[in-house]
Amino acid sequence: MTLPPVLAEGVGHVGLRWFDVPDTVTAEVRRVFVWLPPGEPPEAGWPSLVLTDGNAVIATAIDAMRAQALDPAGTNLGWGVLIGVGYPTDEAYDLLRRSWDLGPPPGATYPPFRPGTPEVRTGGGAELARFLREDVRELVTGLTRLDAARRGLFGHSFGGLFALWLMFCRPDAFTHWIAASPSISWEGGFLLAHRDAFDPGGRELRVHLSAGEWEGGILPPFRRKAAPDAGESSVPPDDTLDATRELAARLAAIPGIQVEYETYADETHMSVLPVAVSRALRVVFSRPG
Repeated sequence: MTLPPVLAEGVGHVGLRWFDVPDTVTAEVRRVFVWLPPGEPPEAGWPSLVLTDGNAVIATAIDAMRAQALDPAGTNLGWGVLIGVGYPTDEAYDLLRRSWDLGPPPGATYPPFRPGTPEVRTGGGAELARFLREDVRELVTGLTRLDAARRGLFGHSFGGLFALWLMFCRPDAFTHWIAASPSISWEGGFLLAHRDAFDPGGRELRVHLSAGEWEGGILPPFRRKAAPDAGESSVPPDDTLDATRELAARLAAIPGIQVEYETYADETHMSVLPVAVSRALRVVFSRPG
């Protein structure tokens, strides 16, 4: 099969392949991680799941898939293609590029993360959205056959904000949408205007929203018992829990939208990540019937 131009490629965690792919419009290079299931794809093609913050989550997704899909009778999980989208780095996150890519337009400019580093910009979400819909899809369909009726997108935190924004703007881009601890209130809650104008156009979409128990303005027990470390924020968690729960209730009233909401017990904004990744697999790859 012929692949689109890539700058570099390699192999990684138990069958993982990665490709450094220049954006065909902006020329910005992102690293696309692709893991294919064993065997031949079904006639309709493999279901697939795209994960933002690919550097941080792709290995977790692979291990969750390998462990659970081996026992479908016990897990109801079938095989599928995993696609992580991140950056050419060994770090879990490229914070500057992540802020730009996952921040929906119009965006804003913020002080640097650290002294002597560039300002932080948001608002490049439309660039990443096109990259996912066109460049990434072309790359993966050059490797295997995909089922157009089962395409999922997962995002956590800023990635959850991006996933919801894209669903509101382009509900045809994916069929399954998973937003874990989404930053709904970011930049004045502009996302709510998109929510109010949302029209799925008669499509049947599956939406899974979640947040951790300790994302509702109450410090987790370990933070209450110990004095904060130097430089550690003492500000309680934000309103992610209530905002996500409220959004789920609003979306559930829209015909054709199958909405699930979960609160992950005893989890914080970051500790929810492996739980949410495993749940995303279940949302997209559960066997029908």
